[in-house]
Amino acid sequence: MASDHDSPVYLLLGATGGIGTAVSLRLADDDAQLVLGARTESDVEELAAETEGDAMPLDATELGQVQNAVSHATDTYGRLDGVVNFVGSVLLKPAHLTSLDEYRTQIEKNLDTAFNTVKASARPMMREGGSIVLMTSAVARTGLKNHEAIAAAKGGVTSLMRAAAATYSGRGVRVNAVAPGLVGGSGEAKSRMS
Repeated sequence: MASDHDSPVYLLLGATGGIGTAVSLRLADDDAQLVLGARTESDVEELAAETEGDAMPLDATELGQVQNAVSHATDTYGRLDGVVNFVGSVLLKPAHLTSLDEYRTQIEKNLDTAFNTVKASARPMMREGGSIVLMTSAVARTGLKNHEAIAAAKGGVTSLMRAAAATYSGRGVRVNAVAPGLVGGSGEAKSRMS
């Protein structure tokens, strides 16, 4: 994809999930420059071909890989207007049946990836401004049975967003979070977009 200085540049992490795919397709329709990150190489390459974006196979739980994706965007396109972290995992199980490994996986895939997103993208965005969007959930605010691990993780994402918004608002970086409901997979997202 050739650089177009009039087109906004977005990095989408977890781009191949249901919401990530729908947003990627919409941004591509709006002629945005896209850097698409996801763990499954074949899936991210397929989406990149469909959106004329750049495929970045990566694991967002690894800070260095997120930093590499941010660097790719800024080195290739000269800027980064927005980053969205769609990475996440949901575990529906009561606390007494949840292993510590299952709990830690929820924290890692939801909260740690959100922190890595903010850490990697805030500094480059402070130069020209930009927006960071994280995914949280209604379970961060309401008590639902069997949601203890995901509620803790998404509650952390919500608190991270609030603190980061306060930290970076005076530096031209907006940090927000959205709390979507349950959605289908990428196939459903594509069918809804057509």
